[in-house]
Amino acid sequence: MAAGWGARHWLYTVGMTVSTDAVSTDAARTAHPRIPALNWRDAHRTTIQLRYGDLDAMGHVNNARYAEFLEVARMDLSRALAVRDADDRSVLARLELDYVRDIRLGQEVVIETLIERVGRTSWTGVARILADGVPCAFARSVQVRVDDQGQPAVIPPTFAERIAPVLVRADRVQADGAQAGS
Repeated sequence: MAAGWGARHWLYTVGMTVSTDAVSTDAARTAHPRIPALNWRDAHRTTIQLRYGDLDAMGHVNNARYAEFLEVARMDLSRALAVRDADDRSVLARLELDYVRDIRLGQEVVIETLIERVGRTSWTGVARILADGVPCAFARSVQVRVDDQGQPAVIPPTFAERIAPVLVRADRVQADGAQAGS
């Protein structure tokens, strides 16, 4: 990416704070302040295959594609945990997305997903998007289970049992952000 005013100006106007320098040190792989230290080792992982069509005119992945990648990761998580369609009749009610670094074609993109909270009719998921192992974005989404009329419905106990392996667990994260048992 060009380091001129235009490139930096564009990044700041869409709310991104992105380094245009290549990431080559282990220090760059550490957590970013906008990406919480969680039990990411317990997270479900989904690999995303980048396509040329995912890029924008600046040569990095278009910001709108991140939401699509997160949708793929949510579907992959449901499949991996054997959450049946009957237990996962839900709608996306909220999506927050913090961009930290850009992603370029040729990088290995992985989405790590955890479930932060399960309520009576909704659950909150968190995800971090990594490119070549470097955190590039953090997302939080709220899914609401609905009935046939689209009204909120109680989450069945089987759902909570199935997602237990990917729940955020405070006992697995130390105060400094290092993973317990590391």
